[in-house]
Amino acid sequence: MATITAEDRTALTDSLRRLLTDKSSEADVRRVMETPEGYDPALWRQLAEMGIVGLIVEEDYGGVGAGPVELELVMEEAGAALLCSPLISSGVLAAGLIQALGDDDAKSRLLPGIADGSRIATLALTGAKGSWTRDGVEVSAKPAGDGWTLDGAASFVTHGQIADVVLVAARTSDGIGIFEVEAGANGLAVKALPTFDHTLRLADLSFAGTPARRLRASGDAWDAVERALDLARIALAGEEAGGAKRAMEMTVDYAKTRVQFGRLIGSFQAIKHMAADILLEAESAISAARHAARALADGATGAPAAISLASFACADAFSAVTAQAIQMHGGIAFTWAHPGHLYLRRARADAQLFGTPAAYRERFLQELGA
Repeated sequence: MATITAEDRTALTDSLRRLLTDKSSEADVRRVMETPEGYDPALWRQLAEMGIVGLIVEEDYGGVGAGPVELELVMEEAGAALLCSPLISSGVLAAGLIQALGDDDAKSRLLPGIADGSRIATLALTGAKGSWTRDGVEVSAKPAGDGWTLDGAASFVTHGQIADVVLVAARTSDGIGIFEVEAGANGLAVKALPTFDHTLRLADLSFAGTPARRLRASGDAWDAVERALDLARIALAGEEAGGAKRAMEMTVDYAKTRVQFGRLIGSFQAIKHMAADILLEAESAISAARHAARALADGATGAPAAISLASFACADAFSAVTAQAIQMHGGIAFTWAHPGHLYLRRARADAQLFGTPAAYRERFLQELGA
C-alpha cells in the first residue's frame, strides 16, 4: 500500500471537491440520472485521470494504492455531490475482490482497465432476497470442457446493465467460487430494475449455460468477498456521511435566510432544536465512518464491529437528516424542483445496499459477543 500523508489526502479531496462542484452540480445530476447509462463518461474519465477510479488498485496495476481511510474521505465528497457513477461497483467492489482473491493473472488482465476507467466491472453476489451473505448466493457453476458454465440468477447487481465484465459468486461442488463473465456472453440476460433513487442503477442477471472463467483464490473465496464488501461498506458509509452533512448544511443555510411571520425561521426554537438534531446525526455519521475506515486500515481487532456500526449508523443518520431537512424546508422541499428529495432518495436506497441497518445491528451485536 502506498504511503499517503495527511497533506496528500487534503489535496486529493480538495481537487475532487472542485471537480464535482464544476461537473456534478444539481443540474448535472438531474441530467445524468435520466440517461440510460446513469453516469457521465466525460466525468468518469476525469475521475480516472485524477486517480479516484483506481484509488484502491495496487500501484503495480496502474492504481494509486490507497486504503480505506482515503476511500472513505473520497466517498464523503462523492456523497455530498450525489455523484452518479459506477465508482463503488467497479473501483471498490470489483477491484477489491480481484485483489483479495490474489489471482495474479486476473489482476494483470482486469485491474489496469478498471483503474483507468476504460472497463467497468461489477459484482453479482446476492439472489432475490438481497441478503448479501454466503447463503444468499443463487447461481451455480459446473465444469464444461476447459471452462465453466453458470446457471441461476443474481439480483440487485449495481450497474449490471453497463458493466463490461461481471464477477459472479456461484456455488460449486467445492464451495463458493468467483467467475468472470463478459458482457454479452451467451446465456446471460440483463434486466434493469426500477429504483426509488434515480441516480442508482440496479439489474437482475440470469445465467443459462453461460460460459465463465473461474478466478483462482489464494484462500476461501467467500472470505475474499467479505473483504471486498468491507471496503464497499466503508465507501457506502462515507457516501452516506457526506450526503448527510451536505443536506444538513443546505438546510441550515435555508433557515438563515427564509423569513416567515416577519422573522427568520432559524430564530424559532423548534427549528433550532431540529437543526441541533440533524447536526448531531451528521457529525456522528462522519465519526462512525472515519473510525471504521481507520480500524480497517490498521487491521484492528475491532474493525468488523466498527464497520457494522458504521453501516447501520450512517444509513440511519442519512435517512433521518434528509427526512428532517425536507420538514424544515417546508412545502418547497416536497416538490420535484427541490434537491431535498434527491438526497432523501439516495439515503433510502443506500440503506438497503449490501445489507439493511437491522442486519448490521444484529451483526454488530454478534461481533461484540452479545
